[in-house]
Amino acid sequence: MFASVALVLVAVLLFLLLFQTHRAKNFPPGPRPIPIFGNLLHLNLKNPIADLEKLAKRYGNVYSLFIGSSPVVVINGLQAVKEALVNKGADFSGRSQNLMLNHAVQVKGMILADYSPGWKEHRRFGLMTLRNFGLGKKSMEQRILGEIHRIINHLDQNVGKTMNPHLLFHKATSNIICQVLFARQFDYDSEIINFFVDYFYETSRILNGPWAMIYDSIPMVRSLPLPFQKAFKMFRMAHKKYSGFLAENKKTRVPGEPRHFIDCYLDELDKRGDDGSSFSEDQLCAFVLELHFGGTDTTANSLLTAFLYLMNYPQIQGMSSFHLLQEIDKVLHGKDQASFEDRHQMPYMQAVIHEIQRVADIAPLSVFHCTTKDTDLMGYSIPRGTVIIPNLSSVLFEEGQWKSPHVFDPENFLNEKQEFVKPEAFMPFSTGQRMCLGEGLARMELFLIVVTLLRKFTFIWPEDAGEPDFTLVYGTTQTPKPYRMTIQRRGTA
Repeated sequence: MFASVALVLVAVLLFLLLFQTHRAKNFPPGPRPIPIFGNLLHLNLKNPIADLEKLAKRYGNVYSLFIGSSPVVVINGLQAVKEALVNKGADFSGRSQNLMLNHAVQVKGMILADYSPGWKEHRRFGLMTLRNFGLGKKSMEQRILGEIHRIINHLDQNVGKTMNPHLLFHKATSNIICQVLFARQFDYDSEIINFFVDYFYETSRILNGPWAMIYDSIPMVRSLPLPFQKAFKMFRMAHKKYSGFLAENKKTRVPGEPRHFIDCYLDELDKRGDDGSSFSEDQLCAFVLELHFGGTDTTANSLLTAFLYLMNYPQIQGMSSFHLLQEIDKVLHGKDQASFEDRHQMPYMQAVIHEIQRVADIAPLSVFHCTTKDTDLMGYSIPRGTVIIPNLSSVLFEEGQWKSPHVFDPENFLNEKQEFVKPEAFMPFSTGQRMCLGEGLARMELFLIVVTLLRKFTFIWPEDAGEPDFTLVYGTTQTPKPYRMTIQRRGTA
């Protein structure tokens, strides 16, 4: 009997030693973890944002959690996020390589690559190439306007009817970035565009969902046939399709005469030869995947948020003494189409779009960072290799940073003279060295699409739709719950 009890005690002791979780001296405080699970049970696995906010109120804007036996640091509020990602950007710009997202993607392009000379090379190349293909220029504007005509044709077919805009906006934004990546547009009914829209939606839900948290917290379950395996399967399928695009483009490629992003990358690869750099065809496929995913999902979900709010705040769309339609009609009078430059004469439109981005809260926890060396933040010591979770949601709704932090109010971006202003706390694309590569493209798309569609159509919340639900569906990128809208042609368009 005594031997059995002793054996049990030894087993328990070994268990606690193997899965011990403790905070080092001067490490940020946080709730007590449970062996194996860490702080998994402290969080709502479907959407942890509210729980993270409660923990910040209890432990401060810099606190720690355990994902399994691994400590992570959550940073909240403008001051802490700015100090980490901007003032000490190099210290906090790494990427953890041991989370589900990294394992699912396998080959890291640029967004998921760790902070290194290779990452810097790829980011520099990406920025330069996107600029060369018109980012912020008239040529990109024309690509966007061309895709808007497709959206208009689709909406014209639904005038007087109700429709779900979810697939429409995802297919349109996918086509815009595909023109840059492959110089191709796809029919909205094609198998390939439907695969990618489904892939982006499904993997976004899984990668920041309950099963991803379980995967990250309990390594022993990673090889089991659990729902997170679907994300791995879909990433493999996507990589195969991008490899197919690459092989197809290589057949017609003329070196030195790039038609799109893939050609530019292959030219760079030829130029480098066997110099041992991080450039490779596998890296190219991963880079394209990241740009396609980021360039589709974030903008499409922002557009879905835009029309959800515009329909349910009709005074914004067109019923107040100073509203969007008056501004649009005045600035675009006599013009066939909008230009991105028109935004400078549309302070109210600018305010509305930025407020939409704020409440859309597209990437609430950004992509997790990692410290590149032993460092400190707000008086706490943080060792090298610590996973950092920037809670961007806490900044976008922070008390003291906004006139009306918890309601939809374009006045958050207007001064007393009704001029457009952008508060420092506006960071839907993150901030610092890891700031989203496609921010400029997203801003141009949002402005041109929203302005053009409001100029031509009126969007109405269906009478039988009940009360709108503004609750966002949590994921790597957040999206509104599915909804329908009634389409009418504007008489003055």
